[in-house]
Amino acid sequence: MPERITPNSTDEGFRKELLAVLPHLRAFARGLSGRSDFADDLVQEAAIKAWTARERYQAGTNMRAWTFAILRNHYLSELRRSKRQTDLDEGAVERMLVMEADQEGPLHLGDMESALQKLAPERREAVLLVGASGFSYEEAAEIAGCPIGTMKSRVARARADLARMLDGDQPPQPVEVQARKAG
Repeated sequence: MPERITPNSTDEGFRKELLAVLPHLRAFARGLSGRSDFADDLVQEAAIKAWTARERYQAGTNMRAWTFAILRNHYLSELRRSKRQTDLDEGAVERMLVMEADQEGPLHLGDMESALQKLAPERREAVLLVGASGFSYEEAAEIAGCPIGTMKSRVARARADLARMLDGDQPPQPVEVQARKAG
């Protein structure tokens, strides 16, 4: 039988903080990926990475921001890996996932989840960090590795896109189309 490792008081404090943040990590992962099974995998991997790197965590700092950054980085790595492994046409996938809006029906949580998944990834991440996870613009910008002004812009654009989609207007244009029109 393997020898049981007894955690020290520092490890125990870290474990409690990590456990407290897990539901928030799961909500963030679910919003990023749109899939509960993938979200669970992301959270598990982020928790493992956080535990492994616990010596680098400074007690008293923001555990949520630290673990969200770990989860975000792992998610982006998984996206890069999956893009290398698939030859799917992104436009075809988008057309398969888009559903006609029900103008007469009430807003359902599923409508919001669907709309979130139609946002550009950086906008979805921004609105999830600030709007759903309660991070300040400064904290969200640090997690995403961008300037505060960029984070504010992404959140504002994401909120405007969501409002248009949920009101039954046209979905947002891909970022590259917007850039071409502006240029």
